[in-house]
Amino acid sequence: MSQAEAPARFGVGSWREIRRALAALPRRALELWRHSLQFRTVLITFALSSLAIFVIGLYISFSIASNLFKTQLDSALGDANQATLAAQSILDGADAADPASMQGVMADIVTTVSRVSGSPAIAYIQPGVVSTSTAPPTRIAPILQGGVITPELQGHVRADPDGQYWQSVALEDDDGAVGPGIVVGSSIGVPGVGDYGLYVGYSFAAAQETLAFMQLVGTIGAVALLVLLSATTLLVVRWVIEPIRSAATTSRRLAAGDLGVRMPEKGEDELATLAASFNGMADSLQARIRELAELSVMQQRFVSDVSHELRTPLTTIRLAGDVLYGQRDDFPGPTSRTVELLHTQTERFETLLADLLEISRYDAGSVELATEATNLVHLAGDAIESMHELARSRGSELRLEAPGGHLDAKVDPRRIRRIVRNLLGNAIEHGEGRPIVVAVDSNEEAIALSVRDYGLGMTADESARVFDRFWRADPSRTRTIGGTGLGLAIALEDAVAHGGTLDVWSRRGFGTVFRLTLPRSGDFADELVESPLPLEPEDIDATGPPATGVVRAVDADTSVETDAAGRAASTKQVGNGGWGGA
Repeated sequence: MSQAEAPARFGVGSWREIRRALAALPRRALELWRHSLQFRTVLITFALSSLAIFVIGLYISFSIASNLFKTQLDSALGDANQATLAAQSILDGADAADPASMQGVMADIVTTVSRVSGSPAIAYIQPGVVSTSTAPPTRIAPILQGGVITPELQGHVRADPDGQYWQSVALEDDDGAVGPGIVVGSSIGVPGVGDYGLYVGYSFAAAQETLAFMQLVGTIGAVALLVLLSATTLLVVRWVIEPIRSAATTSRRLAAGDLGVRMPEKGEDELATLAASFNGMADSLQARIRELAELSVMQQRFVSDVSHELRTPLTTIRLAGDVLYGQRDDFPGPTSRTVELLHTQTERFETLLADLLEISRYDAGSVELATEATNLVHLAGDAIESMHELARSRGSELRLEAPGGHLDAKVDPRRIRRIVRNLLGNAIEHGEGRPIVVAVDSNEEAIALSVRDYGLGMTADESARVFDRFWRADPSRTRTIGGTGLGLAIALEDAVAHGGTLDVWSRRGFGTVFRLTLPRSGDFADELVESPLPLEPEDIDATGPPATGVVRAVDADTSVETDAAGRAASTKQVGNGGWGGA
């Protein structure tokens, strides 16, 4: 780049930066308006004060201009009338028999009129065609030439010789500057000739300059007043808003967990009362939170200790129950059924104890993930395989839809498998024997798994509480496939631990959708990723999956799902095989 080109390119870049900064000003002003109470208060005060000062200043300016013009006009009309009378007096006493003497008389009239009226702009105009040789010719001062005395004004003077008429005009001074003025016309009678029009011009330039000076002084005073008013408002608002801003900052820090922050207390006014009340509230809140934290720690320790303490007797009971369960055929009928019931409830108790221990680990924040690259299609297939017999016993058909793509994700497979099994168990229990669709899809950032059933469904209030511990939508409905009431709560904790989300959509009578979304990278940041699967299904009113989207071919050992084009979506081996992604 040459030296000649460098300044030009720098200038273009600087101009672009200036234009970019100017274009960003409205956005920044809008942000200030939305986020700064101080800015809004000062701006509103400035705008309303400017409007009030403008209206008052406009009224005062018009009033002064009107009064000044009226004063100047009355003075000019009075002087012109006195000049006309003086001129007529000279004409009445003159004895001009020849043109030369008449010219002398008219010269005296011009001098007298100029002296009496105080204006050098004098003109007298012949009434028209005259028949006498002594009639003086028309005389017009240079300032009144060029059409300043209009035919309209001359017509009024000729039509009413006894009247006095005026007209606003623009007069040019010796320097060529044009200013406002008036021309006053009246009639004088020349003996032996007739009525002449006498015109006197008055310049209002001095009055205009006075008015302009007053307006300039008023404008400067208004600007100074606005600046002073804005500065005063800024100081007052700052003095009042600063404690409010301090309260807002303190409340944000308090909400973020800094329980020791307090507002400064100064003085004995209302703001000091606000600070004292706020600090009192913060003290009470801190004490209450400390009590709740201690209580929570005690509860977590209690659950953990009880769970650990129950493991030893539960193990003994389980061993004894297994011995009895193995010999149940040797017992009488009622005793055999009692042993089976004991075995079932012991297993459920053991599951409940494991869930309680897991919940206590999450509450204590001591959960560590063992992540590894995992294919969720294979994992979902294994979970479906393990739940196949249970689903068949309930009359439900399990389907897997996996269109392919970026299917690997860095997760803890044990915990994700537990989530899928929990979701499948709930879908089987509440699916009313209808098909259940498990969908897996992914994009470059996230992978998602959804479980869709077409069963009972839930209301909006029930959906909001579905992840609560030990909660059931229908308390009278017993769990027919076991479960402890902690499955969905643990599943939600597992999803959050992975930096993901577990969402639910449900409608009474039309089924439920649970959707698990996980980041593929394993970087469990606070920012949520966009799920590749929709939460709300397209077939809301359907009682089962569409027959056109997936064609299912079934033989004795293998079930293959294909899309409408005939491509394999997923393959399930009912026997000892596994699952394969598309």
